[in-house]
Amino acid sequence: MKEERLPSYGGQALMEGVLMRGAKTAAAAVRKPDGSIEIIREDLHGIYLSRIRKTPFLRGLIGMWDSLGLGTHFLTLSANLQTEKEEEKIEGPALVLTLVFSIVISVALFFMLPALAGQFTEKTFGWNAWYSNLAEGVIRLILIILYIWIIGRQKDIRRVFAYHGAEHKTINAFEDGAELTPVCVSKYSLEHPRCGTGFLLTVAIFSIIIFTLLGPLSTFWRLATRVIFIPLVVGLAYEYMRWTANNLDRRWVRTLVRPNLLLQRLTTQEPDEGMLEVAIAAFNAMYEIENKQMEGSQQKVSGVLYKPETP
Repeated sequence: MKEERLPSYGGQALMEGVLMRGAKTAAAAVRKPDGSIEIIREDLHGIYLSRIRKTPFLRGLIGMWDSLGLGTHFLTLSANLQTEKEEEKIEGPALVLTLVFSIVISVALFFMLPALAGQFTEKTFGWNAWYSNLAEGVIRLILIILYIWIIGRQKDIRRVFAYHGAEHKTINAFEDGAELTPVCVSKYSLEHPRCGTGFLLTVAIFSIIIFTLLGPLSTFWRLATRVIFIPLVVGLAYEYMRWTANNLDRRWVRTLVRPNLLLQRLTTQEPDEGMLEVAIAAFNAMYEIENKQMEGSQQKVSGVLYKPETP
């Protein structure tokens, strides 16, 4: 039961909210300015219901889309709920452009820019291709960590990171079969082995290995391969994280995942009770739809469903 459940349920922090994703449903709970909690549910289609979700190495594309596509979509929706001014909301074509822009910026910042920097070291300092490829990977890793550290210093983002912590605690409590109440959930760890932050670090490590092995390339093919090979890098990283998450009973595997867990300290903060209420509401909204045949006390693995009181 538990091993089957692990790959299906995940989440992401939003603006004053939390997104929880199941196999067929995504649900977000967002705390509105008036103090109430609004639930947004969407059925998952396309890649989530295709054969890709069960195909090794290809199913990692779903994890990438979770972060860049689905995550940005719900992040925008949560931001819209924080303002009552219609002209400040992002909807329709503007929302699509926001999604596309976020993907383009991510690829440019974390793949293209390090590739150009690596090519620069090769042409300027006379490094051979192997060293320049390795330098590229190290630069990519530094950029990821630096980016996370910089945005984490912003007050609003620190609140998002606290919601990230609430998301982790809720999933950890669920997977432990605990009762989903703020008091109970608060006792659980801020760390989770399938965290998206750890996924970014794993992608960076695998990119160092794969791109270094490509050897010497022209500038054009260097940049082209960094885009073409993204699915391969993501696929390998996903399978690695999936395997480690399912083998944490082994001490040496726990040692392997320590860097991922340490990096999560930059993207998680201790949540308050209200944030835990939101995370639990998001999880229950998703879980109730995914398990319609299980109601009330029959949902033993998730404990008693907690219904937060809202004004």
